[in-house]
Amino acid sequence: MQDRSVQARYVFMNEASSISVIQNGANQKEVRNHNERLILSVLQRARDLPGSEIARQTKLSAQTVSVILRKLEGDGLVKKGKPVKGQVGKPFVPIALNAKGAYSIGFKLGRRSSEACMMRLDGRIIFKDQFQYAVALPDEIFAFVRDCLSAAEDALGEKERSKLCGIGIAAPFEIWKWGVEGGNTPEAFLSWKDISFEREMSRFTDLPIFMVNDATAACWAEHVYGGGRALTNYAYFFVSTFIGGGVVLNRSVYEGARGNAGAFGPLRVGDRAGQTRQLLDIASIHCLESRLTANGYDPAALWERPQDWSRFEALVEDWIIETAHGVAQACVSVCAVIDFEVVVVDGYFPPTIRERLVEAVQAYLPKEDSRGLILPRVQEGQIGAEARARGAATIPVFAQYLLS
Repeated sequence: MQDRSVQARYVFMNEASSISVIQNGANQKEVRNHNERLILSVLQRARDLPGSEIARQTKLSAQTVSVILRKLEGDGLVKKGKPVKGQVGKPFVPIALNAKGAYSIGFKLGRRSSEACMMRLDGRIIFKDQFQYAVALPDEIFAFVRDCLSAAEDALGEKERSKLCGIGIAAPFEIWKWGVEGGNTPEAFLSWKDISFEREMSRFTDLPIFMVNDATAACWAEHVYGGGRALTNYAYFFVSTFIGGGVVLNRSVYEGARGNAGAFGPLRVGDRAGQTRQLLDIASIHCLESRLTANGYDPAALWERPQDWSRFEALVEDWIIETAHGVAQACVSVCAVIDFEVVVVDGYFPPTIRERLVEAVQAYLPKEDSRGLILPRVQEGQIGAEARARGAATIPVFAQYLLS
């Protein structure tokens, strides 16, 4: 077992500073009825509203809203604010989510690092940790998960601990197929094929477990807490060790019948030599890792937090150009299937790199052959490196309290 004492530290954040059934959800606590979830969802988007506005937006009667709000307040999920005097009529009392009404935990299993976070009902992260490694080995990953869960529960205290509603796990699709380059993949890594997350997690927790594809989890984070809040239909690209994505239709994240919608990595695109290759072999950080290794740099530096890629500028610039070219071609392909208004691009890189990459995609896209299509607008994602862990933590909350 690797010593993680130097590689990662626990970080506790200062207080001052209709979804489809989630696959593999287990042992769920009480799932709210539709109207309760509807009201909680309205408050999650709007932050705080008077009862009359909640009734207007939900199209429920004022009496029904009043009854449900009393129940939700009694359950500790919403709270009343101070009366606000309007321009006319009597003062109104705003209602908001109780930030401490529920908590969730998200874990991201990555090929180069794993991350954990604990989130309040209002989306604020109050705990996080990271674990870096050369190869993702099951025993080490589950030890990290167990340690983080224990630390997060200790941070909450016994009273608040009972409000943990579940654990979301964001993991790559069939991770065991993406071994170490050069054929030296440890046997333990290949064992991921036979690993049951539910079984392994049940050894140290009885909380509900929810599995989600890692790139889809990142899309969830953007959809709920980023620029996706304002969009109706869009394709989402997340660039990490490999590139993946997500699909949002009619303001809902579409996961697909097998949870693998938006797996854009295998899309066929042309490289600068004119050869047709999979997008993930052109527009992924592992391509930059290879370039760094060939030039005598340690590629592990790409995954350090806080991120600083300035020391590799010449190699990064060339990688951005090739990645943008591939993503621009992929944008045309995905818009040929669904008429997306927007394509959102994010990834595990510094915000300055994201900005440059999006600008490059915007420049390349009009040069692509788009006959018969309406090209989408391309914009930056807003969540960044922690999107997958944060999206994983979002899943238990939506599964039990909210509508997508």
